[in-house]
Amino acid sequence: MSNVEKLLQERLTAEHYERLRALDNAKMHEFVANAIELTNPESVFVCTDSPDDIAYIRDLAVKSGEERPLDIKGHTCHFDGYNDQARDKAQTKYLLSPGSELGESLNSIDKATGVQEVRSFLKDSMVGREMLVCFWCLGPVDSEFSIASIQITDSPYVAHSESILYRKGYEQFRKIGGSPNFFRFIHSEGELENFVSKNVDKRRVYIDLEEDMVYSVNTQYGGNTIGLKKLALRLAIQKASGEGWLAEHMFVMGVHGPKGRVTYFAGAFPSACGKTSTSMLPGQTIVGDDIAYFRKKEGRVRSVNVEKGIFGIIRDVNSKDDPVIHEALSNPGEVIFSNVLLDENSKPYWLGMGQELPKKGVNHSGEWIEGKKDGKGNAITASHKNARYCLNIPDLANCDPLLDDPQGVPVGAIVYGGRDSDIWVPVEQAYNWTEGIILKGASLESETTAATLGAEGVRTFNLMSNLDFLSIPLGRYIQNNLDFAAGIGNPPSVFSVNYFLRGRDGNYLNGMADKLVWMLWAELRVNGDVDAIATPTGLIPKYEDLAKLFRDNLKKEYSEVNYVEQFTIRVPGNLAKLDRVEKVYREKVADCPQILYDTYNEVRARLKAAAEKYGDCISPLDLA
Repeated sequence: MSNVEKLLQERLTAEHYERLRALDNAKMHEFVANAIELTNPESVFVCTDSPDDIAYIRDLAVKSGEERPLDIKGHTCHFDGYNDQARDKAQTKYLLSPGSELGESLNSIDKATGVQEVRSFLKDSMVGREMLVCFWCLGPVDSEFSIASIQITDSPYVAHSESILYRKGYEQFRKIGGSPNFFRFIHSEGELENFVSKNVDKRRVYIDLEEDMVYSVNTQYGGNTIGLKKLALRLAIQKASGEGWLAEHMFVMGVHGPKGRVTYFAGAFPSACGKTSTSMLPGQTIVGDDIAYFRKKEGRVRSVNVEKGIFGIIRDVNSKDDPVIHEALSNPGEVIFSNVLLDENSKPYWLGMGQELPKKGVNHSGEWIEGKKDGKGNAITASHKNARYCLNIPDLANCDPLLDDPQGVPVGAIVYGGRDSDIWVPVEQAYNWTEGIILKGASLESETTAATLGAEGVRTFNLMSNLDFLSIPLGRYIQNNLDFAAGIGNPPSVFSVNYFLRGRDGNYLNGMADKLVWMLWAELRVNGDVDAIATPTGLIPKYEDLAKLFRDNLKKEYSEVNYVEQFTIRVPGNLAKLDRVEKVYREKVADCPQILYDTYNEVRARLKAAAEKYGDCISPLDLA
């Protein structure tokens, strides 16, 4: 018997040893044994795919105090520590061996130094606790898209969340046999105080790309601990780069066109730019709201939702603007709320829910009353601005029937959206895949808001809304996207959308519901049902087509005056944007593909030629 098997047999009960032994994978066994030796738990629970095992974890989350039952059956609430409310960008680092290079824009640490540090924090971190060994599958099970994953944690809240967000993976591990190709995650919440991580100054999230492994310690917040989410996205991006597919920070949805036709769209939007609200548009169906894998199969691009649940920001979710999500949050079913306000009856409240909030209750700061301040004198809001909900997509009324299709869905369009007050028109189609990737995805910017960062209107570059999660050099990432269309006779159409264009008076030119029209027009374009107007930057709708869509779908008239104001091509702003983004690439991206600069120059020439003929602000009617 090997030392690994001997340790497992000694530290696990006979039942759980047999569960692990039934999966004949030496690398996985070694990982579990090493984690036990490092963290020294009192007991080990090996989770299979059985409903009883999932129920055990769910019940343990409440029993441990990490979750508390709410007033509606199946609903629970979790609180993270007051200083543990978001992804820790500063302490999320790649472990790099000598000679490895990701570029200066990606946060990294020497591998030997980082491993020694994080393992010192994990040492004996599970003494007196139960280690949970969980198996999940990224993407549909038994699929070309599937990536088997193992999560080790001492937090039943983390394991419970993953049971909602991901497909079961124990049997998937049985299918991969002894293959070493799987993702590994080890997490400990560390020492607890009032059921939350105490030593957040020692919070670390370290990513080992060479080993497909993530370490996380002294934190409970989902973005730092739910390994299969953005942490796994980083592993997947590198894996995809080496294997010729794409891992993207995108929703996937079914846009429903005429006569029952469904065209599948994927879309990338930075935070607060309408990503979730687009994926949940009325009358459409959702495949996923956050992370997607893309592969080429039989001459077409197909995609899957990596997840089967949503870990969404709950702020501003209300019955008027988000009826489907609100219904799931208001009825019996499995839902985990985090960092909301609870009243004396254990009813959850959050900012922007459309109801008056209680003047007192319990939240992430403990007992709360209106006007409470923290140690720095900052007002503590009733519910945290980054408060979340976690639910199953199949529990939503608009769940797409192909959510779990192992073949994925055929992708008809890619959409990039950002917060832009004065440049991008509401919807525009790129002339081709290359211009789409370069002018829409690789040029994506989003304006900050005063409410979150203190300076309104600052444009932040965010490459394909994936900049925070890239694990390969930026230039290679752009080239991978450009190359992905090779061999595809009819690649997905690429669009940009912008829901935040403002008029001269400073007011938004688009209503919140208008995004449905922009997406329905894009669906018609993908299928060749409507013509478009050529502009220097892409193809925009004709007025009569939009007017019909507004009447048929929103029951409102759309004036030609509004159309002209919204779809005017603003030449100076577009030229300034190209200059601004190109400066980022020239200063920060040593391996940027030359075709990006060439494309920018071609578009500059088109914009300047149009301005000579029509002026700096070009009406769409002049181009029709």
